[in-house]
Amino acid sequence: MSVRVGAARIRAALVTLISFSVLAATATGCAGGDRDRPRIVVTTNILGDITREIVGDEADVKVLMRANADPHSFGLSAVQAAELENADLVVHNGLGLEENVLRHVEAARESGVATFAAGEAADPLTFHTGQEGGPEQESGEPDPHFWTDPDRVRKAAGLIADQITEHVAGVDEKAVRSNATRYDGQLADLTAWMEKSFAAVPENRRALVTNHHVFGYLADRFGLRVIGAVIPSGTTLASPSSSDLRSLTRAMEEAGVRTVFADSSQPTKLAEVLRQEMGGDVDVVSLYSESLTEKGKGAGTYLEMMRANTSAMAEGLTGD
Repeated sequence: MSVRVGAARIRAALVTLISFSVLAATATGCAGGDRDRPRIVVTTNILGDITREIVGDEADVKVLMRANADPHSFGLSAVQAAELENADLVVHNGLGLEENVLRHVEAARESGVATFAAGEAADPLTFHTGQEGGPEQESGEPDPHFWTDPDRVRKAAGLIADQITEHVAGVDEKAVRSNATRYDGQLADLTAWMEKSFAAVPENRRALVTNHHVFGYLADRFGLRVIGAVIPSGTTLASPSSSDLRSLTRAMEEAGVRTVFADSSQPTKLAEVLRQEMGGDVDVVSLYSESLTEKGKGAGTYLEMMRANTSAMAEGLTGD
């Protein structure tokens, strides 16, 4: 009996030692790279791609959110939470987007880590919910999905460059500024291409219905109107009621809209329910709205995501 107890104690001690070693390695920077290099931690993969374009080879960039994840619901491991508190700079969206991560970002800020909320600095819009033709509701909450407007991303990218040069010691400011200028040009080209693409959509077809309210910035920037959403909220964690679906169905019928744009990282079950509500004559078009994919899977970068979405939306809106 004493031998068994001793073995159990040894196993428990080994587990404790291994756990401590992992956390200690993270704290000293031995996990995931050389701690002598500057380290930037980014919460979402969209902001992670933007930040990497600006940083280049000047610092290690750790992105917490995996490809195809939902920013509203992804969480952190103990090791990831420790990485936040040992970063030189934390870049996050803010505005309530990363609902399960913000407390860890706040803990890092309180421990003295420089943090930057890109969404809060990008002239945020206020959510307008409800269906077209029904009562307009202003939630009073800021819309965190600013990245659907590439002009706001240009502003955020410039501010990220400022944060890096101010708070991340050891980077070459000239290299960071050069990267930011190059990327700004690519974003300007994206905006011009999107303007041309959406200009080809007839005025009577410029109406959007989505899985949830995520494209308000894009609609505002390119002259589209959001008729409604299957989930009448800015978060995927909400659920529609039967009256919400009836209101949306009525709004779609009045506007002659037969296309629903659904997030590729979300099941399209709700959009399929809407299809059934309208007698089956509804097209469901997949978009990459809140997460990048793995490289080579359609939306591996922010620029790829926006071009793929614009092409799908323009085709979906103009199709018969």
